[in-house]
Amino acid sequence: MQVGVGLPNTIPETSGEALLEWMRQADQGPFSCLGVLDRIVYDACEPLTTLAAAAAVTHRIRLATVIVVAPLRNAAVLAKQAATIDALSGGRLTLGLALGAREDDYQAAGVAYGGRAERLAAQLVALRDTWENEAIGPHPTQPGGPELLLGGQSDQVFARVARFANGYVHGGGPPRAFAGAALKARAAWIDAGRPGQPRLWGQGYFALGGEEVVAAGAAYLRDYYAFTGPFAERIAAGLLTTPQAILQFVRGYGDEGCDELVLLPATAGLDQLHRLADVLK
Repeated sequence: MQVGVGLPNTIPETSGEALLEWMRQADQGPFSCLGVLDRIVYDACEPLTTLAAAAAVTHRIRLATVIVVAPLRNAAVLAKQAATIDALSGGRLTLGLALGAREDDYQAAGVAYGGRAERLAAQLVALRDTWENEAIGPHPTQPGGPELLLGGQSDQVFARVARFANGYVHGGGPPRAFAGAALKARAAWIDAGRPGQPRLWGQGYFALGGEEVVAAGAAYLRDYYAFTGPFAERIAAGLLTTPQAILQFVRGYGDEGCDELVLLPATAGLDQLHRLADVLK
């Protein structure tokens, strides 16, 4: 299993220069990918724009959306943005997509919240068609387009993974939660008659340091996931705050067959990148 790191693009008041320095230093290792999240109604940098910047200042590390809320965007424009990042990065983009559960993001974008699942299904077809359309460029560096992942928990999501995508990205939680979702993804893959296995991605949040750092990380998670109500407290309680907790989490996901695990920072200090690197070395 490979282990990547998230960018603090959704942590409020993170400067552009701080994000660029995260990118440059993460590219030096030991991380396999840089992951970004997506939110409109929040003090957050837009994920695809952020990865375009990452493509310019990195050379090795894979670039991943985990995830982008696809129905908020026009399918042809999304396909062109993804192809552009893939071309700029030399074929290093993984495009993770999902519906998103925040209705205020849809309201801000002027997009109907209802019917979003049907729009996503249509977008998945449109993405492949656009990437193969000779009249629309740039052509992605990766044959057939960027690696495509889907996130979510419904049976329809796993069916779409098997039909349209290269794999599945789990939204977080303990390894046992990932194991259940991975089982469904593999079963849908077999039912669809796809050869091989789906690519399986997972994620978790970390904050390493003293009590103030841990408290700030937990506060950020409560705020970011406030729309879930009491469940936000459970997310904050799952924050990885010690090297031992991170290593146990990594081992647990690896044991359950995860291919790529993205550890997302809950605070934006550059020291978090260095602390995590030291844990993983």
